Amino acid sequence: MTVPVNEWCKVLIVDDEVLIRQGIKHYINWEQEGFQIVGEAANGREALDMIEKLDPHIVITDIVMPMMDGEELTRAIKKDYPNIEVIVLSSFGDFDYVRSTFQSGVADYILKPKLDGPELKKALQQAAKKFPFFTTGKNSKDTIPTIEQMIEKLISGYEIDHPLETITEVFPYSHFCLLGINGTKSRQLEEDAEKNLKLHLKDISIHPVATTDLDITYLLNFNIDKLPSIHESIKVMSTSDREIGWIVSEPFTLITDLKIYYDQLLKMIQYHFYLQNNSVLIYDELPSQLANGNNPFNLNRFTEDFKREQFDSAFDYLEKHVDDLSRQYTMDVFEFKSFLGNIIFNITVLLGNMNYDNEALEKEKYSYFASINDATHVKEATALLHSFLAEANTIITSKSNDISHPNMRKLLDYIEKHYAESISLSEMAKHFHFNPSYLSTYFNTHNKEGFSEYLNRIRIEKSVELLEKGTVSISEISGMVGYSDHSYFTKVFKKMMGISPSSYRKRFFT
Repeated sequence: MTVPVNEWCKVLIVDDEVLIRQGIKHYINWEQEGFQIVGEAANGREALDMIEKLDPHIVITDIVMPMMDGEELTRAIKKDYPNIEVIVLSSFGDFDYVRSTFQSGVADYILKPKLDGPELKKALQQAAKKFPFFTTGKNSKDTIPTIEQMIEKLISGYEIDHPLETITEVFPYSHFCLLGINGTKSRQLEEDAEKNLKLHLKDISIHPVATTDLDITYLLNFNIDKLPSIHESIKVMSTSDREIGWIVSEPFTLITDLKIYYDQLLKMIQYHFYLQNNSVLIYDELPSQLANGNNPFNLNRFTEDFKREQFDSAFDYLEKHVDDLSRQYTMDVFEFKSFLGNIIFNITVLLGNMNYDNEALEKEKYSYFASINDATHVKEATALLHSFLAEANTIITSKSNDISHPNMRKLLDYIEKHYAESISLSEMAKHFHFNPSYLSTYFNTHNKEGFSEYLNRIRIEKSVELLEKGTVSISEISGMVGYSDHSYFTKVFKKMMGISPSSYRKRFFT
């Protein structure tokens, strides 16, 4: 590593916890102490990619991380970049790991519970002694943090100590707002965005904001009379690429309120999940929402309908609720996706408990969970739910048409024995201790025909057998198969067979 004299000592921070990284960044005034943070990584694998590009002098790394932990990262650094100094962060229980990293050549370690400004500064200064260009506190009198660092510090929720005249010089106008741009992050997107902003936004101060939450973020500084033209210009820019989302925060007057409005911007990012047809989201031009959209889902009602096999009622209620939720764009996206996942889980369990053949759904539910989690807009997520419900309905219908279902077999056997009597749905429900309404739904669900249709078919089939024997009169046959009204029997027979009972007999004996 070739190090020019009098440059900052460059530091890379590696930790899978965002809050730890934020804390490290704000424990000390880095530039004032002669250091510069050149990047952040969430695991060792990311860090190795960044090391090659950023050429840091010091790496501060956590021990326990996904994909590649700090121990493996330290070995890789010392093998391929022996001049880089490594400082390890650890918990009390990680001592064995820390010992192994010392064997690999780390410069120092800091216990996370003791991590603070003085401790961090001490470890950095000790590690930096290896580099001859570095002098402790070399910029302590002359260095003032940059505007970019000030913005980053405010967004992270920390106070700033910039001189007022410096702030006024950089931000000469009365108002601020944040502009977020979401698309496929690339250097081209950044260049195009910057070019368009400079072209369309005149007499406005534009400052890039370093953040991982959006692909691109800008802080705009302007006089309030420019706000309408800013909105119109952004709408014009958005028409060039509908795949890019533009989000504009509410205007504010104090730079120290930056975090409040940045948090507002982050909430608005989620709205694109529901409003994918709206390429521009402006804080005061959002669509109205359903008044009843926040009504909670009654899981007990859904479950009871399901257990009683009133599937049409259960699914209609579910789909209406999901449709309402999909128009509540302020709902947390994770909460919406979790609701869909929970419904899939509950339906799978219910079908299994009710002895439906849900083996295929049991295997596929994890694929549904993953696909819903990866969905980029509400229509994609709800389409996955509807696909699952269609599969569930296929399973339900398959069993519904299976008369081997024990309870269904009992009902059909009862009709077979008592068809000649004056039986009704109410009488049969009483006999089997069912609620008549439930029995009607159950019969329709588990049989291709409803109760009345099935009873008539059995009676007509029996009457055909008697007509073919030719020994009993037609009026007697109607009574023998359960019809007290001969004319009604004739009507039902003709509807089902296409000809009258007398014509049928004549045809048979001709």
